[in-house]
Order: sequence, then C-alpha cells, then structure tokens
Amino acid sequence: MAGTQRIRPFGAPRRRALLLTAAGAFGAAACSRVASGNALDRLRSQRTVRLGIAGEVPYGYVDEQGEFTGEAPELAKIIFKRLGIEHVQPVATDFASLIPGLNSQQFDVVSAGMYINKERCEQVVFADPEYQMLDAFIVRKGNPKDLRSYEDVVKAGARLATGAGYAEIGYAVAAGYPEKDIVILQDQVAGLNAVESGRVDVFAGTALTTREVVKKSSRAESTEPFAAVVDGEKQIDGGGFAFRPTDTALRDAFNTELHTMKKSGELLRVLRRFGFTEREMTTLTAEELCR
Repeated sequence: MAGTQRIRPFGAPRRRALLLTAAGAFGAAACSRVASGNALDRLRSQRTVRLGIAGEVPYGYVDEQGEFTGEAPELAKIIFKRLGIEHVQPVATDFASLIPGLNSQQFDVVSAGMYINKERCEQVVFADPEYQMLDAFIVRKGNPKDLRSYEDVVKAGARLATGAGYAEIGYAVAAGYPEKDIVILQDQVAGLNAVESGRVDVFAGTALTTREVVKKSSRAESTEPFAAVVDGEKQIDGGGFAFRPTDTALRDAFNTELHTMKKSGELLRVLRRFGFTEREMTTLTAEELCR
C-alpha cells in the first residue's frame, strides 16, 4: 500500500493527550537524572531504561491488572533486553509533554507509538516506524450520514469530534471543516460515548483505535480505513520510538533489532495481540516520514 502512494504527513501535531493515572510517580524521580556520554553504554550500566508513555490503548497504557503494556512498551521490553538493558520503567505524562519530557531528561525514550512528522523530526530523532496507520470514523450503526472521508463530513455538515492534539484535526481542516467547530474530547472512549449519545455525528481517529473501541458497542461502528487527502496527496502515518538528538547510536542499535524483528515476522506476532494486522505493517522509514 505504501509503495503506491506518496507519503507526506500533514503538519498537525499528532494525537493523544490522555493522562495515565498509574505509574505517574516515576516522573518526579526521573527529572533529576541527567544523561551523559554514550546513552547505550550508560543504560546498560544502569540496567534500566525509562520510557515516556501516554495512556492510550493500544499504544502504551496500564491495563486493568495494573500492568504496564501496549504495543510500544511490549516492543521496548524485547528490544532493550536484547541490547543488554534488563528493566524498563514507565514514566507517565500527557501526550503533548512527551517530547519536552524527553529533551529535559525525564525519560530516555518516548515509547508511545508517536507519529513521525517533519515538525517532530526537528526536535528528536526517530527509529523507523513499527507500524503504519490510516484513519477511520466512529459513527452510529448503519452510518446514517454515509461518512467515509473528511470531505463527506464537510459536505454533510456533520458534527465532528476528535482528540486533543490528534492529526485528524489538521486533516479535517485541510478538507474545509472549520477548526473552531471541531469538538475536542479526551480520547476514543469519550468519542464513542459522544457518538452513541448523539452529541456528535462522527469521531475521527486511527483505524486501529476506532475498530477496537466499537467492538462492544451495539449503537456505533467503525468505518473502513481511509487515507486523508491533503493538497491532493494521500496521507499514511507511521508511528515509532523517539530519542534525543544526541542519542543516534542508541537509535541505530534499536533500529537494527527492529529490522530483524520485521524480517522474521516477530514484530507482527508481538503487535497482533494489540489488534494490529498485516495491513499495519510497514516498510516506511523515518527518513521518508521526516520529509
């Protein structure tokens, strides 16, 4: 899929601003630690890597049993162990604070499935994406307004909601939807509730999160995934781990292990438990997405 489309992620900040209530206490202790020297050697010596996460299923969260999990944290546990770093420690923050927290030493790596785009690449260095993602809508059962793209939402005059910091805001605006009219909600669960109650007609999010959140709903459904169109170009986003600009050696070592997992099929096996499919696997690179 990616090979047939020109990839140019839209410049809006990427999604997710849900506070993670568990594990937040790790953050204060982490603030005082200052990275120095070669990051990989330092982390091996410390035997612990601090992961900045923001609580969104399925990317990085604490589950009902109080366990630290998600596609990115589970991937981190495997890769960092293979790099000789035995322990991973979650540092919880809201999504908008992930990059500032990384660059101010609150944690060592952002492990939140963060979308890679040009603006973020000016602040951090990314590993290659572990997944690619299209958008989808949460709509009422039967999709009564036949909403399958942002252009459809504009034409129908539908009431649109999405999450704080989501790239979907920029995609909707690019299609002609007034930004001031977009309803900003906490997360996809709030979006589902808003659609079911009739407060809004549609909630825009990633294809994976929308299809997962509607599974137990009898009043709402997820539309087929689609690529948003900006300036005539289809958008495919990719999510990956972020590192401080000085930590390229750590990023490169991470990439080596990631590519080994991609080639063997292990990456899909790890991510499949969180709802990812072959459709979300990608050969995109961070360099492509940073352009």
